[in-house]
Amino acid sequence: MNKNAIQKYAVWARNELIEQVKQRAYQYGISEKGYGEENATVISGRVLSAEEKRQRHEFAVQIKKQGYQQAIEEVAYTWFNRFVALRYMEVNDYLPTHVRVFSDANGCFNPEILKDVLHLDLPGLDKAKVSDLLNANRTEELYRYLLLTQCNALNEALPEMFERLGSYTEMLLPNNILKPDSVLGRLVTDIPEEDFRDAVQIIGWMYQYYNTEPKQEVFDGLKKNIKITKEKIPAATQLFTPDWIVRYMVENSLGRMWLESHPNKAMKANWKYYLDEAEQTPEVAEKLRVLRSQSPVKLPEDIRLIDPCMGSGHILVYAFDVLMQIYESEGYKPRDAAKLVLEKNIYGLDIDRRAYQLAYFSLMMKARQYNRRIFTEDVKPQVYHPAGWSDGEEYGSLMKVETLPPKPELPKDQLTIFDDYERDLRVWNFKRLLAQKYDVVVTNPPYMGNKRLNAKLSEYLQTNYADYKSDTFSAFIIRCGEMAKPSGYVGMFSPYVWMFIQSYEKLRNNLYSTKNITTLIQFEYSAFEEATVPVCSFVYRNRNTGEKGGYFRLVDYRGGMEIQRQKYLEAIENPNCGFFYIASVENFKKIPGCPVAYWMSKAMLRAFDCQFISNWISPRIGLVTGDTDRFLRLWPEVAISQIFFSCKSIEESISSKQKWYPYQK
Repeated sequence: MNKNAIQKYAVWARNELIEQVKQRAYQYGISEKGYGEENATVISGRVLSAEEKRQRHEFAVQIKKQGYQQAIEEVAYTWFNRFVALRYMEVNDYLPTHVRVFSDANGCFNPEILKDVLHLDLPGLDKAKVSDLLNANRTEELYRYLLLTQCNALNEALPEMFERLGSYTEMLLPNNILKPDSVLGRLVTDIPEEDFRDAVQIIGWMYQYYNTEPKQEVFDGLKKNIKITKEKIPAATQLFTPDWIVRYMVENSLGRMWLESHPNKAMKANWKYYLDEAEQTPEVAEKLRVLRSQSPVKLPEDIRLIDPCMGSGHILVYAFDVLMQIYESEGYKPRDAAKLVLEKNIYGLDIDRRAYQLAYFSLMMKARQYNRRIFTEDVKPQVYHPAGWSDGEEYGSLMKVETLPPKPELPKDQLTIFDDYERDLRVWNFKRLLAQKYDVVVTNPPYMGNKRLNAKLSEYLQTNYADYKSDTFSAFIIRCGEMAKPSGYVGMFSPYVWMFIQSYEKLRNNLYSTKNITTLIQFEYSAFEEATVPVCSFVYRNRNTGEKGGYFRLVDYRGGMEIQRQKYLEAIENPNCGFFYIASVENFKKIPGCPVAYWMSKAMLRAFDCQFISNWISPRIGLVTGDTDRFLRLWPEVAISQIFFSCKSIEESISSKQKWYPYQK
């Protein structure tokens, strides 16, 4: 996968789409200077249709809520999301019509949907309108109509990605989209089809790189002491987790949890990054045996896994694959299992609506791999965003919901406020997921130091996570433990400063006293190319069992994440490689400050077992020179003229002094 090409395209496409949407808005009398009459019926001498008037009014209302620039950017991103989704679906032949929208069978930018269009079986298509446009040779207008009809036809199957018919985003679909250098043309030509075979990879990188410039704007603002507002948090913190790290976290949390009560050598052999449990003392081994026998997870349907900061859904999609293996090992049919995974096993939250849409789409595409009829099944992924709920957008999954309010009911006689009901239902579902407990919690949380936070979020951390307020990621380490069941596992990808720095000592003590680290990778300082922070990945059991864990010290191996991956696999094959360690958190407690010093030798640890010398003897002052203040002299206190470095005796120094300084008394 050529990430440079993806980044170049995504950054360019964002700016191009924003300008194109602005041009469309200008055609309807809307600019950064205003929009004139909110219910205008005539613009620049052209009478608007009833549909155009309604859409224009809706967009004006949105501008009043968000401001012109934000409203424009949201429309641009909506179209970007849809274009990426359609491209993925056509490449993988997931479109219900099996007709390509952007390209032809050879992969060229030559929309197949324009060929034999009168025989196209597309729901909602007005054949008479198609015929009129064909006869008038209005190809651009015909293609716009076909594209909009295709998007609307996907609403029933993928409502969270493709909105209901008539949205103002239709009015703002960019012009000249059939040109080779358009956003669509370059989407086809700049990025190879093979990159769209892996839904999560391409969608995740597209999302991250689309936010390249907004992220830089946030960082530039920080240099001027401009705090990160809730609207800017996604752009500032979104980082796509490397694929092998996702596999490492999921296999050693979800995979370990299942294998502990359902041993399966064949399944484990499929998990390339799975680390076998370290050898334990007899006492700990017995404690773990009892825990496994008491596991609440008996069937695959019992498992609950959540990513509380899901982004574009990378972790959830790989968890989907692992869960499918678990279901199939228990005799379930793939078609049935795929539906159950969406209904019962996987949950996700994110404060960013755009990321939520992509996670939703990615999970539906993953389910489609196993169930060809999933689009017609009455099922949707259990993923949510705050839906305009202010506190949810500010605090996200750091919010704590002790009591879940009643589920909103659809007013029977007030269907005109259906949108309000949908919003309230989304908020309720967001809270529902926060109130639940999970067998597995896996995430790459946002990294924001306390000095970067706006006043509201900073105060919230101070009030609710006082001992862990140094950074949002440290609060999430604790929050994820609260979301997990006592029998559960938590997998994290975070900066590794918490392992050593004094300000995170309370966090370490919390982990040592209430949890057990089962595995941890400390990466080389600059291994994570997408961020400027040194990182680690780790999994902990959500209770203290006294067990030992496996630690990988990769800090000496430069060359990026691929080198780190290779060294990790080397250590799996050869534990005596020199950078793999077995350690217990009980030993970390012996060291002042309690750092995660997993590499310390037994001899060094014994040194910390010793008591202070004052426990054995009473120290005293030894021999002194007498009147030290009077007789002791330091080098700076003696004149250079009084020092003779080559003299071997006092007599020789006196002689030298008389020779070189004869007039000195």
